[in-house]
Amino acid sequence: MLARVAENIYWLSRYLERAEDTARLLSVNSHLILDLPRAAKPDWSEIIAISGDIALFDALYKQRDEASVLSFMCGDMRYPGSIISSLAAARENLRTTRDVIPREMWEEINQLYLTVRKQVEAGITMRNRDDFLNRVIRCCQTVNGLIESSLSYTQVHTFLMLGRHLERADMTTRIIDVRSTNLLARTPGELTPFETIQWMSVLKSLTGYQMYRQHVRLGIRGPDVLCYLLQDSRFPRAVCTCLIRFSNAAKMLPRHETVMEMVQTSLEHLQEADITALVSEPAKLHNFVDEIQLDFIKIHEAVVNSYFARSQ
Repeated sequence: MLARVAENIYWLSRYLERAEDTARLLSVNSHLILDLPRAAKPDWSEIIAISGDIALFDALYKQRDEASVLSFMCGDMRYPGSIISSLAAARENLRTTRDVIPREMWEEINQLYLTVRKQVEAGITMRNRDDFLNRVIRCCQTVNGLIESSLSYTQVHTFLMLGRHLERADMTTRIIDVRSTNLLARTPGELTPFETIQWMSVLKSLTGYQMYRQHVRLGIRGPDVLCYLLQDSRFPRAVCTCLIRFSNAAKMLPRHETVMEMVQTSLEHLQEADITALVSEPAKLHNFVDEIQLDFIKIHEAVVNSYFARSQ
């Protein structure tokens, strides 16, 4: 496979995962606000913090209110991580690799992009917001279903898996970092009646609430939720599971030694951590998550240097 084609497929998968995860995050945050009293409502600034682009947002918008955040995260082409930007990038990467991807994938992604663009141009309001976000989520799930049901297990499939699992792990750690900092840093007793609802929202942001209740069989508590989302090896969006699946995919490629070394280092870092102890000191938990995210950067760089780097 040409390096250019492999790189386009890898980024196609990352952009699709980014669009779906962003839609899930916005949808859950919108519902959380309805569930909480005014005094306990989460700040929309948290969504911007998860995106990691606070400086860009502040340069483009005057207020960190709901309307501005939705505009920025959903339909602002000036922000590379917005839903419309992610879908546009995924569509472009797929357009140049249509000969190795099932036609149905192109049709689904192209139609999703055109629909989202039309909706963005018409304006995203509180009335149509849920339909918009649900459409993005369902269409991305449809594409993932097409990948598993109609794409042969070739290197094309492998690079799609690399992109999906690395992007998914990155989003999980971003949500954990911001949400846990705001919840765990509170003084004892403050907003206690509502903390369970907010930890539930963390799980729902990652579609993990039902699986948590089935497999953990404990109440919704911060330490247990964090252990589950970081170290569980069965839940698809848990960081540990993402790294294991990334590793399984990377083994199928030649010259995978450096990539596997980076993944193994990150897995050991994650599996050996005492999450319960870290939870008692939010600053240490924040530093730990930062270190995991740096591991992801090293893994990405290893993939780039091993498979996408072009001779000068």
